[in-house]
Amino acid sequence: MVAYEILIADDHPLFRSALQQALTMGLGSGVRLVEVASIAELEARLAEKTDWDLVLLDLNMPGAYGFSGLVLLRGQYPQLPVVMISAQEEAAVVVRAREFGASGFIPKSSSLEVLQQAVRQVLEGEVWWPPQSEEAVSLSSEAKAASAGLASLTPQQFRVLTMVCEGLLNKQIAYELSVSEATVKAHVTAIFRKLGVRTRTQAALLLQQLESVPAA
Repeated sequence: MVAYEILIADDHPLFRSALQQALTMGLGSGVRLVEVASIAELEARLAEKTDWDLVLLDLNMPGAYGFSGLVLLRGQYPQLPVVMISAQEEAAVVVRAREFGASGFIPKSSSLEVLQQAVRQVLEGEVWWPPQSEEAVSLSSEAKAASAGLASLTPQQFRVLTMVCEGLLNKQIAYELSVSEATVKAHVTAIFRKLGVRTRTQAALLLQQLESVPAA
């Protein structure tokens, strides 16, 4: 009997392994843990199955711009609890995680006991935040608008957007995704409409609003 099913999304094998051990010790052998190392792998797992009990999401993942991975999950799978895990523990990062819809934030410097307690609390339907989440940090209106726009994208549109922001041309994106150039153009048009932008540069600037620590 599987008690809980948890997705661990982190690109560091050593940390994933440490999380596996900590959660197995804390939740018992009935817990099922699945690891992914990128946003693309995470999306693939969620396409197969959406009723996970929890996603533990590293802030700086391949395929994500800061909080864009969290925003994508909140938009596509609003019922899914997501807890951010990061070595970046500044109040600005923690508060942004909460504002963008996470159910908790676990600093990577946390003790084994804190990590286990945090996960258990979220699995029981609560939230878990470190003390720095109480600090007064406001989210800019630009960041809120960027979050709302990104939350409306489909996973495929999100992939196209990240490639656009990496400077890939439509034909390169078409090749990478094994679709036609016309399909990519249609995606780009839809993305720009949803985000309220007209150029690739504007789209890239909007995505930067979700970087983990806003530029001063």
